[in-house]
This record gives sequence, C-alpha cells and structure tokens, in this order.
Amino acid sequence: MPWYEEWFDRDEYDLVYENRDEQEAERLMDLLERVARPAPGTAVLDVGCGRGRHARSLARRGFRVTGVDLSERALEKARERAAEEGFDICFRQGDMREPVCSECFDGVVNLFTAFGYFEEEDDHLRAIRAMAKALRPGGWFLQDFLNAAYVADTLIPEDTRRVGEMVFKQRRWIEDGRINKEITIHYCGTTTAHTFRESVRLFTLADFVRLYAAAGLDLVETFGDYTGAPHTPQAPRLILLARKRSR
Repeated sequence: MPWYEEWFDRDEYDLVYENRDEQEAERLMDLLERVARPAPGTAVLDVGCGRGRHARSLARRGFRVTGVDLSERALEKARERAAEEGFDICFRQGDMREPVCSECFDGVVNLFTAFGYFEEEDDHLRAIRAMAKALRPGGWFLQDFLNAAYVADTLIPEDTRRVGEMVFKQRRWIEDGRINKEITIHYCGTTTAHTFRESVRLFTLADFVRLYAAAGLDLVETFGDYTGAPHTPQAPRLILLARKRSR
C-alpha cells in the first residue's frame, strides 16, 4: 500500500501535525485574493484538501468551495470543523489523478505540498491534467509546494519530541530526487512502537513549467512565501499561479 493511503487516515497523523497554523492558511488565502483576484462567489476546488483548513478559509471569504481528498478520515474531520463554523462546503472523496468534472470551477488550489506523492512521473502529470480539466478556460490555478533547494539546504536529519504519552522520532533524508521522512512513535511505558513514512518528489520550478505546459496551463507568476515575496533558492516555498489556456 502506498504510504499516503495509510498515513493520512491515522489518528497519529493529527498528533504529529497538531501545530498546523490556521493563521498561516489565512496568509496564503490573502495572497490568493491579491494575485488571482477571484470574484465574489467564485467556485473553487481544493484538491488534496486534507482536514479542510484552507477550504474553511476560502468559505470564510465568501467563495463556493468543494474539497477533494483521498483520505476519508481527513474528510470526516473537515466536515466536522466546517459544520462547527457553519460553512456549507462540499467535501468528497477522490483521487487527485481523476478529474472531478470538466470546466466547472473558476479556480483550483492545491496547497501545502499536497502533491509529489506518486512513484510514477505519469501519475503526477495525470494529477495536474485532472486539476486543469476542472477549470473553465481562463480560470486560475494556485499551487503551493516546497522549495527543493531550500529543503536540501535546511534539512534536519533527526529530531525527537514528546506529546502526552507518546514520543515521536523523525528521521529525514533525500534520495533519488525525493525528500523522505520516517516517523517512529513510541508509547511511553510500553515496548509498542509504530513507524510511518512520507516521501515527496522534489519538483523544481522547471518541472512544474513542463507539467503545466503539458496540461494546457500557462505559468503567470511565482512566489517564495505566503507574503508574496519573490521565489529564490533561499525561499521556503514555491507558490505558482497559472491560468488555463482559453480556446
């Protein structure tokens, strides 16, 4: 089973990433509004929506949001949190390689490195094409990915932290063009331990330009962080704004 089919459905995932910043999501949505300039009521598709923090931020701004994710566990959490805030967001289970629809959204987002999981290059192209297919001609696409050069320069090989009665040990390494993470969870007072793995292809800007061209997308602008600073080798993120070619 591929790592992403198991890991995102685990309770431990929520503990490892419990400190994800809602304000960070708001800053990214501020950037989206500034650079894509979506009209009020715009229909937006969030692919790889996870627990729904970006989808809720979009809904908070008055957009009509659909979130898609492979993980049913993530979607359950997303629905619960949206309901708590009173948002009418459509969350549906699906594989990002399969088109949601044809030309039915004004904008598509793929955020916080919810990409690069697959082993086969064709699967990544399938995913980009599926997201592009959901866009109306002239529609915008915002993708937020890690910056490969920054990851290589700032890699922390190992760290350990304790959360309640669990100890998380994380090991990171780069191999065959992928950033890999091994997460071992030890339960205090027992000999029980579970190990999970993450692995993401280190796509560069040139890689995305090639994928976009093959999917009928034109790259418009790039950014290096959620404030909209320029993309450089030292920037923490690679944020790309593209548009679907008009007929």
